[in-house]
Amino acid sequence: MTQLSNVASAADKVEGQPVLQNGARAGYALNGVLHLMIAWIALQIAWTASGKSADQSGALQTLAGSSLGRLALWSAVLGFLALGLWQLASAVAVRTRGKSSQWADKIKGISKAVVYLALAWTSFSFAKGQPSSSKSQSADFTATLLQHPGGRLLVAVIGLVIIGVGTYHVVKGWTKKFLTDLSENPGRLATRAGVIGYIAKGIALALVGVLFVTAASQNSASKATGLDGALRSLRQQAFGPWLLTAVGLGIAAYGLYSFARARHARV
Repeated sequence: MTQLSNVASAADKVEGQPVLQNGARAGYALNGVLHLMIAWIALQIAWTASGKSADQSGALQTLAGSSLGRLALWSAVLGFLALGLWQLASAVAVRTRGKSSQWADKIKGISKAVVYLALAWTSFSFAKGQPSSSKSQSADFTATLLQHPGGRLLVAVIGLVIIGVGTYHVVKGWTKKFLTDLSENPGRLATRAGVIGYIAKGIALALVGVLFVTAASQNSASKATGLDGALRSLRQQAFGPWLLTAVGLGIAAYGLYSFARARHARV
């Protein structure tokens, strides 16, 4: 117990470093830029059937197309790295004391750290001129799982977990629970952007989860096409362009909220 306490204390000191905290704020702002770009691509798909990927790789690929954008990519590497490390230190610093709620906070923090560190690595790949496709990675990952015994069940479970995460985002937006992540109220406009953004992002994530479940039920890795596939599936529905526009604008709202979070985040 003493050793675990020492680890938590060390993590708490790391979490409190001003350099890491400022880097984490920059990471939130860069996450906002990424969501605005994904939203813009989604709107292009809705009305012009654009071939760009409406996901992280599509947004990063757009940045990589200019010298200023490549500079932004290197900034994204540092920002997401700092945010991932801060999230990890924050999660490790949580003293569980056997309480399930604190264990949940620790697991959630570690999960967020993995996501941001993965974003840092992906940004690094694009900055080096070695782009990768989120859609292909998702399909390849699913194909690998489907080749193993019990793989279909595991893919289905992953899909259900993603649907659960999406539902959590919708509830977090609807109840304005996201305000507890902030040190102070960011104002009416930012709060409304947060409500709309979390709900829209939750819907998009739930659709991603549905695609994983579909891939499992049909034993077809090509169905698990990530965020881009989820948004494109919206366009194929009745009133598809309008549905995709609504979700795209919601994702843009999440991007705007991320700028407010960069300023008011509880770091």
